[in-house]
Amino acid sequence: MARLKMGMVGGGLDALAGGLHRRAAALDGEIEFVVGALASTPERAIAAAQAWSLPRPYASWREMLDGEQRLPAGERIDFVVVATPNHLHAQIASAFAKAGFHVVCDKPMTHTLQDAKQLAATIEQTGVVFALTHNYTGHPMVKQARHLVKGGELGEILKVVVEYNQGWLADTLERQGHKGAAWRLDPQRSGRAGAIADIGTHAENLLRYITGLQIESLCADLTQHHGRALDDDGSVLLRLAGGARGVLTASQVLQGEGNGLNIRVYGTRASLEWHQERPETLAVRSDDRPNQVYVKGGGGLCPAALRAARLPAGHPEGFNEAFANLYRNFADTIRARKAGRQPTDLESDFPNHRDGVRGMAFVEAVVDSNASDAKWTSMERYLA
Repeated sequence: MARLKMGMVGGGLDALAGGLHRRAAALDGEIEFVVGALASTPERAIAAAQAWSLPRPYASWREMLDGEQRLPAGERIDFVVVATPNHLHAQIASAFAKAGFHVVCDKPMTHTLQDAKQLAATIEQTGVVFALTHNYTGHPMVKQARHLVKGGELGEILKVVVEYNQGWLADTLERQGHKGAAWRLDPQRSGRAGAIADIGTHAENLLRYITGLQIESLCADLTQHHGRALDDDGSVLLRLAGGARGVLTASQVLQGEGNGLNIRVYGTRASLEWHQERPETLAVRSDDRPNQVYVKGGGGLCPAALRAARLPAGHPEGFNEAFANLYRNFADTIRARKAGRQPTDLESDFPNHRDGVRGMAFVEAVVDSNASDAKWTSMERYLA
């Protein structure tokens, strides 16, 4: 089949997200980036599109939506990428979904939980394919970890420890002209949370993806440094379905930290450990068996882990490849729909709108828990 056509809103020349999406979508040669409304002003939007040699540059996302709708079905884009600050996600994604375009949306899904629920309802009603960019789920060893837990290799899950630690906001970059820092710490554009929404949702999604366990209640403690309005450091105790316990931490003010997304899962038979900064290995340990180290591209891997590895063992793969795996599965799901068949489990293996709602429910519950005198905050009312 012909390459899928992609458009993007946001993610202009000075934005990290735009380059990440562009590289990930292009890696397998199955997606063509053809249109964009890449900035908040018409001049910058057109300049960015021209710098990237896009065939059809647009001055705004509304102009892009109208322009693509007027084209014959075979010429318009197949999907849009929403790579804007959080407060614009719901409006843009909903408009394109209602027009029949599939959607890739940056996390967190929306600005508020109510927006997330409304967008999810739109996705359900329109039937478009929706992917949420929790791209760490694309790593082969994350998929192998999920396979081991699902297959009972760890036994009953007792405890999960997940953390995402960064140091880039230890200094006040938002006061020094750093656009990414400014909007992430602005309640009007980011929402009710800072680090918990920005990277804590990655940790929450990784926990659920690997273990399959939902968070039932939580107890949160958030901190703001440098007089910030939103949290830049947080710790959360978790009670998980089935009686397991968990600890989640997310911080952006820890000196010397890069992108320390790490997870340890402890069961009654064994435990596993994975580190995003060393993504190609997965350690499995127990008291009565030899310890194991699974290696990307090595032996004993599940089909999902094998599918997610492009190179043999010993040839490193990392962040860009994991992000590209999300795009490949998203694209294969669209292709399956076009061919009139249901996508396979391997093809549909990417975070979707339901994960987005749960992520926003987690954010809301954490913020409320931090402000409450109650020891535990139930997740049930946020998901109702």
